[in-house]
Amino acid sequence: MAKDNEKDFPSEKDPKFAEKEAQAKATTKAAQPETESAKKIVDQEEKADLDELLTDDPEAQIAALQKQVAELQQKNSELDDKFLRSQAEIQNMHTRHQRERENLQKYSAQKLATAILPVVDNLERALAVDADTEQAQQIHKGVEMVLEHFKTALTDNGIKPLGKVGEVFDPNQHQAVQTSSADDEHPADTISQVLQRGYQLKDRVIRPAMVVVAK
Repeated sequence: MAKDNEKDFPSEKDPKFAEKEAQAKATTKAAQPETESAKKIVDQEEKADLDELLTDDPEAQIAALQKQVAELQQKNSELDDKFLRSQAEIQNMHTRHQRERENLQKYSAQKLATAILPVVDNLERALAVDADTEQAQQIHKGVEMVLEHFKTALTDNGIKPLGKVGEVFDPNQHQAVQTSSADDEHPADTISQVLQRGYQLKDRVIRPAMVVVAK
């Protein structure tokens, strides 16, 4: 097993191992002049600043101090700018998250509405059928009671119906699927018939009313 493991790793006597080692040393040696050059530049700048401070010339000392003060003021200004930008970004994130939380709470009943509205539509269609017999009238009355319970649930959750005959057509709340001739009872651009009631949750239309508009 020891011999097998030794085969997995290149030996120092392996020509490829020696070649890679030589390349690594050459790369390191080539990078050294640039590193040393950069270090020399920094050292020279620091030595020049120190020489200016240690000089016997008062004017040179004052100039050197003024230069350092100006550099520190510039760095301080840059840090202040970064700090203010960070604070503004944090505030924007907080405001956005707060608005998202408020919207989630404000429109939390939308899921309830989308589940109930088809049921309400079917109950309204059932009530539109005439009840000729006493048994049919009893069923009609029961359906009407169930529908009222659903409407109460919608109202309690801030959901109100949209679309009434005689209202002025509003493309933001109504969807015109047909047109009819205008008359005295139904002036132009008013709703002459409601085919399917729409609903609005607070200030958001969750389903526009399907209507016939007089023209």
